[in-house]
Amino acid sequence: MRSSGILLPVSSLPSPHGIGSLGREAYGFVDFLREAGQRYWQILPIGPTGYGDSPYQSFSAFAANPYLIDLDLLAQEGLLTEAEIAAEDFGSDPERVDYGKLFQRRFALLEKAVRRLDPQDAALLAFCEENAVWLEDYALFMALKGERGMVSFHHWPRALRLREEKALAAARRRLQDDVFFWRAVQYLFYRQWDALKAYANRSGVAIVGDLPIYVSPDSSDLWADSALFQVDAQRRPTEVAGVPPDAFSADGQLWGNPLYNWKKHRADGYAWWLRRLRHAARVYDVVRIDHFRGFESYYAIPAAAKTAAHGRWRKGPGMDLIGTIRRELPQLGVIAEDLGYLTPAVRRLLAESGYPGMKVLQFAFDSREESDYLPHNYPRNTVVYTGTHDNTTTEDWRHSAAPEDVAFACRYLDVTPMSNFTYSFIRAALGSVADTCIIPLQDYLCLGAQARINTPSTLGENWVWRVRGEALTPQLAAGIRELTRMYGRLPSRGGRKRKDG
Repeated sequence: MRSSGILLPVSSLPSPHGIGSLGREAYGFVDFLREAGQRYWQILPIGPTGYGDSPYQSFSAFAANPYLIDLDLLAQEGLLTEAEIAAEDFGSDPERVDYGKLFQRRFALLEKAVRRLDPQDAALLAFCEENAVWLEDYALFMALKGERGMVSFHHWPRALRLREEKALAAARRRLQDDVFFWRAVQYLFYRQWDALKAYANRSGVAIVGDLPIYVSPDSSDLWADSALFQVDAQRRPTEVAGVPPDAFSADGQLWGNPLYNWKKHRADGYAWWLRRLRHAARVYDVVRIDHFRGFESYYAIPAAAKTAAHGRWRKGPGMDLIGTIRRELPQLGVIAEDLGYLTPAVRRLLAESGYPGMKVLQFAFDSREESDYLPHNYPRNTVVYTGTHDNTTTEDWRHSAAPEDVAFACRYLDVTPMSNFTYSFIRAALGSVADTCIIPLQDYLCLGAQARINTPSTLGENWVWRVRGEALTPQLAAGIRELTRMYGRLPSRGGRKRKDG
């Protein structure tokens, strides 16, 4: 069935409190999607952001970002007051996230809200019990980080770093209030998330989540389950993730994430991966698995290396893992992020998996050679994008890409002086044979470089863009709906309208 959706991180929603959240504006965006005839809302990872404020460097593969908890909903429950919220400064720019101010001020408000929770509340206790397998380690991990000035666990005292039971027991007693805080924050998030997702689903909108393939080197996952990763006796990675040098980067990309000990995963039937994906299936309707090619083979870089130039390829778990996932989680909807250079072995793995891959129009117009990303080369079982969170906006691509590539795009798409360049891209994506089409909201708004989400291999000024509320007009929704109808992607039936205002 042909369908379409819009890519917008939760953090990029409009909000009066410094960052997009799970409150009124999120429900309003669901309404916008429904009115625009969209089937999917694709977001970025919702984990707690760590190094560089990146959602791909999270303190946990299971926990959620406290910044995204809606403060006004907490006030409606009596957990905060409007005066307490109004007294905080989360930044004055409605189009930018100020992570420094969020870090300094958000947790003080959440602490007030948690103090007003009943620690014996049945729903809270049930949440903690249902999620104990990851929540207990995460809560203690964060409490210890807080106690030690948020430094990486690799700099903790040896007994804590290596999880000696006597040291952990003492920490649980010493930090019991802090551990409860981190448990309760997750409860507050997931309670709000479950309500929002239920509303989206009732409205005919499915949530496409994003699952980073790797965990952060400073994460509760590595700390608590070090045997699942390639680490030494001190829990330090021996090799780390990245990608090799190419035409775009002479040194390659050094991501620094710990690599998996696939032999250990295989021995226990991929239990950790199944647990992670079951959690993702509860949180999302469809899961985009980042860097899918890493399951076929992955690039391993010595941990001490300063660049990615001297890594080497190693075999991944391949269909042994993918077959286990398909057998154990047959209803799991997956999008395989298969961008970049694909070997025949990676192509075979994607074909055998049955999962749709991705096509990005901005990658299509290399004037030097034929590209798999050109629409006439698409298979139906794929998801097409004008760009992703790692691309600039299409409007900026028009001005920043190689002139010969832009000229090729104009010839291919029959762009004339009277055409809207960005909407020519959008029409090509919507009109392609790809079963699913996802367009970043910035492209529907024809925004320039200031609306870029992320520039890979850079720090600072990433993950900060937010949309203004007044941009999401009924006229824009109607225009998107008409394009969606024209290219045969309207849902067969819409969801119910929101009744609670």
